[in-house]
Amino acid sequence: MVPQDPYILLSYVNTKLRDEYASLDALCDGLDESKTELAGKLSGAGYAYDPDTNQFKPI
Repeated sequence: MVPQDPYILLSYVNTKLRDEYASLDALCDGLDESKTELAGKLSGAGYAYDPDTNQFKPI
């Protein structure tokens, strides 16, 4: 279960991407989360996934 607060979720996801997963797809598969829903929650907080740096950054 991932955090529901978008800013805690941002920190959680970026830490997981940095330390454990090589891509957003791998993270979503590993955590059994929907990529669309996860990206949507973070987009609503003003962040988008950058595959070049493998992290969510401000839009």
